[in-house]
Amino acid sequence: MSERGIIARHAGTVLAGQLATMAFGITDTVVAGRFSQQALAALSVGSAVFITVFVAMMGIFQSLLPVWAELHGGGRHAHVGRSVRQALYLAGLASVVGVIGLLYPNALLHGTEVPPALQESVRNYLAVLALALPPALLFRMYSTLNQSLGKPQLVTWLQLGSLLLKVPLTVWFAFGGLGLPAGGAVGCAWATVVVNWAMLLVAAWLLRHDPLYRPYAIWRAIERPHWPTIGQFARLGVPAGLSIMVEVTSFTFMALLIARQGTLPSAAHQIAANMAAVMYMVPLSIAIATSARVSFWLGAGDPKKARASMRTGFRIGLGMCVSLMATVLVARSGIASLYSGDRQVAALAAGLLAWVAVYHFGDTMQALCVFMLRCYRVTVSPLLAYCLLLWGVGVVGGYRFAYHGVGPWPAQQSPDAFWMASTTALALLALILPLILWRAVRRYRPA
Repeated sequence: MSERGIIARHAGTVLAGQLATMAFGITDTVVAGRFSQQALAALSVGSAVFITVFVAMMGIFQSLLPVWAELHGGGRHAHVGRSVRQALYLAGLASVVGVIGLLYPNALLHGTEVPPALQESVRNYLAVLALALPPALLFRMYSTLNQSLGKPQLVTWLQLGSLLLKVPLTVWFAFGGLGLPAGGAVGCAWATVVVNWAMLLVAAWLLRHDPLYRPYAIWRAIERPHWPTIGQFARLGVPAGLSIMVEVTSFTFMALLIARQGTLPSAAHQIAANMAAVMYMVPLSIAIATSARVSFWLGAGDPKKARASMRTGFRIGLGMCVSLMATVLVARSGIASLYSGDRQVAALAAGLLAWVAVYHFGDTMQALCVFMLRCYRVTVSPLLAYCLLLWGVGVVGGYRFAYHGVGPWPAQQSPDAFWMASTTALALLALILPLILWRAVRRYRPA
């Protein structure tokens, strides 16, 4: 099979699983939207906080993909197993830190002036989701392992199967029935807890029994912490995790700062943010598949083939990007109506989806560039670029544009201001990150 075919098949498999996972959020959004505008607003704020914590911690493990792919490419199978077991120490620490963050969100809610009427619902929602964080992080580690081996099929089947459980549980827990009281947004959270633990248990069983993992000897007693290995993980994973945290907190702060405008703008923003996240799964999947191939060839000692794989991944990613942008621009009103039966919410969301379509180009470029940079162990400069642009231009610029005005433009008092600023920030990233990547590739020397 050609390199393009390998990347496309890998990306397609990952995308199917990612979309199934994203369907969790879509299910929650649709169910909460049908339940009440208040529930959808609480879900918007609560999910923004949870995603911030989860993705920041998850980024540490996602960044290990090139490490394990290089070991796989170099034929060092036993080293893969030892590396995975050492990563469990990081998983334990990340779970503790993340759970504490979810249980004590008051400073964030007060600091961003989330309306008091929403805060209690948000706290209840996050307290339940704290139970879902540890299994979600461990399953992400399992997913990264499979991606690094070029075998994402098992993960995808698990994610697709879990969706069959998630949808009816969410409807049941949110609306109640069969003796269970209606839970609204909190009911959506309980459904997520059940599904995440079920996925982790099945993944653990597969690691223990499936022949795919036998050459890597993963299921063995965990060794004592090997600090040089853990230090290597931290040097790569912490900046990568912080970069993802900055990226996601730009969304989080948008949701929290828009919340002060009321439940209607919050609900519309939740629809736009959810659609942007769904679209992001396409370049993310292509970036994962491409980085696995690039790292495989680097581990095999062939940087020329690594560069060829990278070019192929960019061609596939940008082609899909243009198709998605056009689709959302044309169908944005229909998409908004599918999310919410409230005409006011759907009308406002349709306008935001036009910005989402343009936003997607920068999102595609930054995803592809950042994953390729990790293959070459470059993580700090993207982090600095993210902080400056996504926080400085996107969040601060959006806040000023929304509530104070910028230059001759008066305050917008609308979520559009945040989407305009964030789109500008991503456009700048789409110019800067390719230059950093070009420099990293030119300077690479095999170890």
